[in-house]
Amino acid sequence: MRLMTYPDNIQDMIDDFAFLDDWEDRYMHVIDLGKGLPPLPDAARNEANKVKGCASQVWLVSEKSGDIWTFSGDSDAHIVKGLVAIVLEIFSGRSAAEIAALDANDILSKLGLSEHLSAQRSNGLAAMIGRIKAEAAA
Repeated sequence: MRLMTYPDNIQDMIDDFAFLDDWEDRYMHVIDLGKGLPPLPDAARNEANKVKGCASQVWLVSEKSGDIWTFSGDSDAHIVKGLVAIVLEIFSGRSAAEIAALDANDILSKLGLSEHLSAQRSNGLAAMIGRIKAEAAA
C-alpha cells in the first residue's frame, strides 16, 4: 500500500518514473512526455509568455476559471519540453491554495530528475515553477 501524499496524477507519474531503472530511460521518458504536449498556438509564443531564466525558449500560458488554474506551455528543446509537460502535470487543474501547497522540489526528487539535470536546466525548471506559483498567488 502506498502512502498518498500527492494527488493521484502526481503519484501515478512518480510510480511511472520509479519503474525506470536508469537515467537514460528516464531521459527518454521525459522527452516522450514532451512529445505528448498539445501544440501551443503561434500567437502564444510571445515575449509576455516567455519564461525568463530558461536557457532554452520556454513559453507558459496560464488561464483561471473560477478557482482553478490551467497551464499550457512549450519549448524549443526536446528535454525542456518534457520538463514543461511534467510541470504542467504537477500544477495544472488546481486551485491557488493547492498550487501553493505542492512541493515541486520534492516531487522532482521522487521522479529522480533533480540530481541529473544541469544547473541551467534546474534554474529553468525553478523559473517555470516560480512563475506558476507567483501567478496563482497573485
